[in-house]
Amino acid sequence: MYKQTLYKIENDYIKPKVLKRMNRYKKWEYGYNAEHDIVVISKTGEIGEIYDIQNLKIALPKAAKNIHKRSDKKDEQFWETAEYPKELSKIKSVFDWEKYPADFKEKWYDYIDQEFNYREEGFWFYNNGKPTYITGTHYMYLQWTKIDVGHPDFRESNRLFFIFWEACKADKRSYGMCYLKNRRSGFSFMSSAETTHQATMSSDARFGILSKSGADAKKMFTDKVVPISINYPFFFKPIQDGMDRPKTELAYRIPASKLTRKKLDSNEQLEELVGLDTTIDWKNTGDNSYDGEKLKLLVHDESGKWEKPDNILNNWRVTKTCLRLGSKVIGKCMMGSTSNALEKGGANFKKLYDNSDVKKRNRNGQTGSGLYSLFIPMEWNYEGYIDAYGLPVFDTPKEPVKGVDGELIDMGVIEHWDNEVEGLKSDQDGLNEFYRQFPRTEKHAFRDQTKDSIFNLVKIYEQIDYNEDLRNTNIVTTGSFQWENGVKDTKVMFMPNPNGRFKVSWVPGSTIQNRQIKKNGVRYPGNEHMGAFGCDSYDISGTTDGKGSKGALHGLTKFSMEDAPPNSFFLEYVARPQTAEMFFEDVLMACVFYGMPILCENNKPRLLYHFKRRGYRGYSMTRPDKLWNKLSVTEKEIGGIPNSSEDIKQAHAAAIETYIQQYVGYKGDEGYGDMYFNETLNDWSKFDITKRTKFDASISSGLAIMACNKNLYRPSAERQKQKLNISFTKYNNNGGISEIIK
Repeated sequence: MYKQTLYKIENDYIKPKVLKRMNRYKKWEYGYNAEHDIVVISKTGEIGEIYDIQNLKIALPKAAKNIHKRSDKKDEQFWETAEYPKELSKIKSVFDWEKYPADFKEKWYDYIDQEFNYREEGFWFYNNGKPTYITGTHYMYLQWTKIDVGHPDFRESNRLFFIFWEACKADKRSYGMCYLKNRRSGFSFMSSAETTHQATMSSDARFGILSKSGADAKKMFTDKVVPISINYPFFFKPIQDGMDRPKTELAYRIPASKLTRKKLDSNEQLEELVGLDTTIDWKNTGDNSYDGEKLKLLVHDESGKWEKPDNILNNWRVTKTCLRLGSKVIGKCMMGSTSNALEKGGANFKKLYDNSDVKKRNRNGQTGSGLYSLFIPMEWNYEGYIDAYGLPVFDTPKEPVKGVDGELIDMGVIEHWDNEVEGLKSDQDGLNEFYRQFPRTEKHAFRDQTKDSIFNLVKIYEQIDYNEDLRNTNIVTTGSFQWENGVKDTKVMFMPNPNGRFKVSWVPGSTIQNRQIKKNGVRYPGNEHMGAFGCDSYDISGTTDGKGSKGALHGLTKFSMEDAPPNSFFLEYVARPQTAEMFFEDVLMACVFYGMPILCENNKPRLLYHFKRRGYRGYSMTRPDKLWNKLSVTEKEIGGIPNSSEDIKQAHAAAIETYIQQYVGYKGDEGYGDMYFNETLNDWSKFDITKRTKFDASISSGLAIMACNKNLYRPSAERQKQKLNISFTKYNNNGGISEIIK
């Protein structure tokens, strides 16, 4: 059974006594609660379950006393749009309502009041026997939003989307959301519904729409926002200025109001009520769209598809200022998109998405972009594979399952997706486009075109996909190395540890672990014939920006008669421990444990000096492309290879290229390669030889390949050619006696 969840419930996250006391006095306030580090989306003063959605902890309202139940039978409990009373459907405006007699109005006050409560506080209903909460925005989307197919379907993925969005609105630290989606997930309709929902209950506010082009923004406005507004019931619908179906701006300017029972029940003349003075419009795509304006909501559709010269990063830097006054966030951005290929706008959107991680905040408590990132895999939102309860049908069912649209589902979404992928294996660019449109992982969403890499991306992606299919197996173990009994320079042990910095796919047998040869007080690796390490080191523990490049270490085997997989990367380490010394010791312990030498770049020599000082100079390989007598004094002292030489750079890239061609990806009858480290594979896919310093894993892994093939780089000694002075005596053999020719 395929299992996946988009959230987890945090049980006992708040002390039961505290929770009970605060609920009793209805003390929970809507918004961010710093004391408990939660975002409260409840507007009742009481909270219930706490959801963790993509590392954001969200407190939902306490379950209502009266929960809507469609049926007493569990299997007949699901979302169903309530029918709009026919008597009210005839009323088109608040002015029409005013003409009806008082007894008619009295009949419908409670109904109207209830709808306003649902809009404000959200809605509870039983779904397959489970009390289920949806936000007010989600309720308005399901109950009162008209889309191209009538009413939207209830989907669990959308429920969590709207809960996350409500948390973005409630959290004073957030500028909104950056949603990485799959195609036809409903984002355009959901964001249009939210725009209309907020605009029809806000005064003196401005709402804006941007998309990958001005034409797309206009289409979203005319085909989605305007029809949703027109089809609202009269008690939610302000009177608008201008045409019924405007093309550029929807304006609620003439007297209209967010209606409540108080307003409806009063004798106040509607003409005297203050108008909303609220507008919704769209702008052409550009870096300076909405520059200098104050917005309550900005909808950013298809943000991952902005192509040059338009730049979503530049635009966001500008429009972000439209959502704040000083340090106070006064508006929110609802951003969502699939991604283009990286060179076609995808790279900028990826930066924005990566900078929206809620785990990475500055001292003001905000993410780098100010937004909160959300990713929902395609299997949760793929049309035709959602059951009547809004849940995805992951596995192919034994018996057909009734879908949310009433059609029977006889195949699981995972099998369907796998079949699509299998059919595109011969067309890698087509496959990558499919991944971007229907991603199951964030990496799928940002797949690049194969033509943009100096290496064979077809093979790299084949291997990545294969590895991801193996993600639930135990091929790769995370762990740490440590000295036996904590005594340095003795034996090294490997300990599995989920928080460790090492990933290993092969551990040598106990008889060949810690193999070592000692000569003249210097230690040498005992398994040099089996493989070698490559390393991209760093010298400074801290950096001014607190980031810095990571240290990287890779282990690669050679072909040998030992019990080891040949030509296989068996270790990956890409990390930056608190101090450089910790990194040096990590590297040393790995070399000792496997008994293999290491090839490093010597422009950052502290690691190499660490090896020499501890008596392990014999583990440090010297550059293989020069004879001993041609080495510099430093190279003789500590070993290593320079990174400044153009020949070395080319040889390094060629080494990776050759390895990928021979040992990575699908190899016909041999199956797939056994390169199981996706972080390194992804680094190879992006490698740029002109910007080598950004690719720690590529540098390290390439050096490991060069170390294992050092004979390819060994120069031939120049032969000393000397003319030999060999003189032979010549004879004249005419006659009976030979005579010497002088």
